[in-house]
Amino acid sequence: MTEPSLKEPDSSEKSVIQIDDLSLTFETNDGPVHALSHIDLSIAEGEFVSLIGPSGCGKTTLLRVIADLERATGGTISVNGVSPEEARLHRAYGYVFQAAALYPWRTIDRNIALPLEIMGLSKKEQNSRIAKNLDLVNLTGFEKKFPWQLSGGMQQRASIARALAVEPHLLLMDEPFGALDEIVRDHLNEQLLKLWAKTNKTVVFVTHSIPEAVFLSSKIVVMSPRPGRVHDVIDCGLPRDRTLDVRETPQFLEIAHRVREGLKAGHSYDD
Repeated sequence: MTEPSLKEPDSSEKSVIQIDDLSLTFETNDGPVHALSHIDLSIAEGEFVSLIGPSGCGKTTLLRVIADLERATGGTISVNGVSPEEARLHRAYGYVFQAAALYPWRTIDRNIALPLEIMGLSKKEQNSRIAKNLDLVNLTGFEKKFPWQLSGGMQQRASIARALAVEPHLLLMDEPFGALDEIVRDHLNEQLLKLWAKTNKTVVFVTHSIPEAVFLSSKIVVMSPRPGRVHDVIDCGLPRDRTLDVRETPQFLEIAHRVREGLKAGHSYDD
């Protein structure tokens, strides 16, 4: 089999996220915890990049550093050419958490409106963005429902609509489908790819699932156990308009094999 190639930087691509020699150490009562170590990573505009690795390897921590929810203790990182803090203040990204985190006392449209209210947008602009993003996630007609009236998958779609409503250049997603059953997860994976095609957003996606990472991504970052390091960067090279049938192709299985081997090589199962 021909091994999938590493993605070489293209000088014509605009770098949305640039990470150089980044490390993060947490100081605790039991001593320092080295969460991330010497991370080098470049993410270009319009890429869909999945971070995959064993539990505790720092996938979510790296995502939180990009979002300025954690601060690196070494190295450098830029988001759209500025610091993560500046990017956050300019609302350059939308963040989708593992749980939908919708307020139960607000209807779906008012949940999506919350960041827009904080931004001080007019009611007319709020309603326009709400309608546009509900349509993007196929939830038109559910705007007056409360979160408890929707399935888990629909709640996550509403959460994605809320993240997109601020019109970010970058979408950060922390295992948004991890708690859903496989059938719903497959359906939402397909919908997310369609959404990516429509919006051309740059997406950074955390997952534990090899099939999910390969199916969704243009590039997969395989991380090793704590302290989290980049063990491998794999260019998927699958067609952008892929369907679930692509999972039966030799190219898909080859990439999944390389991800699996990377996870094994980066992790000692004798610990």
